[in-house]
Amino acid sequence: MKPITRHDIKGPAIYAGIRDDLRKHIIARKKARRVIVGDRVSLVFENRHTLIFQIEEMLRAESLTRDDQIEAEIEVYNALMPTDDSLSATLFLELPPDADARAELGKLIGLDEHVVLHIGEHAIRAAFEPGRSDGERISAVQYTRYPLSPEAKAALLTPGTPLVLEIDHPGYQHRIELDEATRASLAGDYQ
Repeated sequence: MKPITRHDIKGPAIYAGIRDDLRKHIIARKKARRVIVGDRVSLVFENRHTLIFQIEEMLRAESLTRDDQIEAEIEVYNALMPTDDSLSATLFLELPPDADARAELGKLIGLDEHVVLHIGEHAIRAAFEPGRSDGERISAVQYTRYPLSPEAKAALLTPGTPLVLEIDHPGYQHRIELDEATRASLAGDYQ
């Protein structure tokens, strides 16, 4: 995948004028890339478009306008870019508004060892970004990567290949079949 460069980023001044249109466009694109797994977990499979949008939003929210600040954000988000041999997704642990966050997140410690993406017959355990869970607590936002063997990638690129996302954590077990629109959107990143 082609990394994001400074040329791809508009910056807050220009972005303000196109934000509404870009936001609608990205929301539509994310629809096929967003997966809800049970009542506590959702994932968004990232690609170049979703990450550019996130950079623009971060620059806007933080009022970052200097080139060095923009380059720093680009570097952070490029690390989340899928590669020629991996998918990436941001995983969100979603809690009810009245929940005790510490207690509820505590129930999900170890989740980073229990997320599997099935692409046809290929079971790919998610690799979580280090440092976001330490055995005593877990961050509500996790960055995951799914390494693809050549065979798994070929299966992903094949129309009709079933995709299943499974969480097999002892305290949170869910399995969801992803639709063909999701498979096609993920495959589209490689074409």
